[in-house]
Amino acid sequence: MIALFIVAIAGVLNVGDRAMSGGRNDRLVTGTQSVAPADAPRPWDRWRANIALPLPRLLVQIVLVILVARLFGAAARKLGQPSVIGEMAAGVALGPSLLGALSPHTYQSLFPASSLGVLGLLSQIGVILFMFIVGLDFNWAHVRHRARSVVVISNISIVLPFLLGVCAALALYTEHAPSGISFRAFGLFMGIAMSITAFPVLARILDERRLLDTPVGAMALSAAALGDVTAWILLAFVVAFVTAAGSITTAAVTIGTTVAFAALMILVVRPLVRPLLSAGAGRDAFSKERMAIVIGIAFASALATEVIGIHALFGAFLAGAALPADDAFRSGLHDRLESFSSVLLLPLFFAFTGLRTQIGLLDDGRSWLILAGIIAIATAGKLGGSAIAARSTGMDWPSSFVLGALMNTRGLMELIALNVGYDLGVISPQMFTILVLMALVTTAMTGPLVGLVQSRSGQA
Repeated sequence: MIALFIVAIAGVLNVGDRAMSGGRNDRLVTGTQSVAPADAPRPWDRWRANIALPLPRLLVQIVLVILVARLFGAAARKLGQPSVIGEMAAGVALGPSLLGALSPHTYQSLFPASSLGVLGLLSQIGVILFMFIVGLDFNWAHVRHRARSVVVISNISIVLPFLLGVCAALALYTEHAPSGISFRAFGLFMGIAMSITAFPVLARILDERRLLDTPVGAMALSAAALGDVTAWILLAFVVAFVTAAGSITTAAVTIGTTVAFAALMILVVRPLVRPLLSAGAGRDAFSKERMAIVIGIAFASALATEVIGIHALFGAFLAGAALPADDAFRSGLHDRLESFSSVLLLPLFFAFTGLRTQIGLLDDGRSWLILAGIIAIATAGKLGGSAIAARSTGMDWPSSFVLGALMNTRGLMELIALNVGYDLGVISPQMFTILVLMALVTTAMTGPLVGLVQSRSGQA
């Protein structure tokens, strides 16, 4: 019966084609041009043309980025580094620094300038989800239980590298600040770039080194948590200052609006949402309705801070930190969102950052000396400042050094801040590249330094 229907369909099409098309059968219409059947494109030519279309090209980019990120992440773990180091390096390898240098034609085919807009938007979605997850992981109990020591260590680990960054800006401003950017904006951003600690990467290193339940691990986690909040508040002020064209009044209004929004999230939204997220007996804690509420809050909060003028990632972090849920719900939500975000969206962010990183811009000895100086300043300020602060609170020198090395981890959080500064036009492409490389080096240093101290003190 099916065969009969197929034969009937073919017969109707054949009769209709002869009756209706007339003499037009000798030509095939392709787009707005007609070509003779003998001149029709060959299958592989059509495939090549189809891959060049926006959607297929994006799918090729996604598959390639995921594959390379997984390979580099596995290689990093083999070398004793967290996988995020390999994923960061994968982004640089796919950019003009490696792929573009080895095969410019392949690079231009895979990542033409016209495709970067969509890739950039997808990567921003990944960052928003990641910052929401970071907010979920933030636990004020870490800070409350060690309040005095945590405040001392976190504050010194911010202000000392910040001061060194501002001092470095004095020497770098003339040659490396984009036109139209004031020294205040450039200096503030350089201070921020030196001050950030990657709280999620630090937590992963502590877990891999089995330091989470040790005094130094708990202290590092607490200090990094409070330090991250301080650093993001400072970055929010810098963003407000730059977007307000240097107007202190406008920046103050932006910050005031942000504080009011944070109060709204904590005092109004949090109590309203609490009963909606509470799972009673026999109810699915992660039902589609609850997941829709959670994701909606995350992106609505991100939208609010983007409209206010301090970037969507601040709203995403605030939504995660203010979410009224117990630890079990937060942990389950983290697992569900983190798997999708870390496998698909964050590698796209690394790739997008890598496409902006042009190591070829460091084309003379002076540029490499500046890179070495930036790494030295960043390490001295963060590692040295944190270690000295820890020693002043009564910790022994080996533990203080381990804590300083952990606080020197920058990782993904630094890349997020650098992309914010780059989008605002506060830093030049060359300085962006220098700071990206600094983030890679200082993060890669953490594991070996901690392992060295552990082996010498017999804690390994």
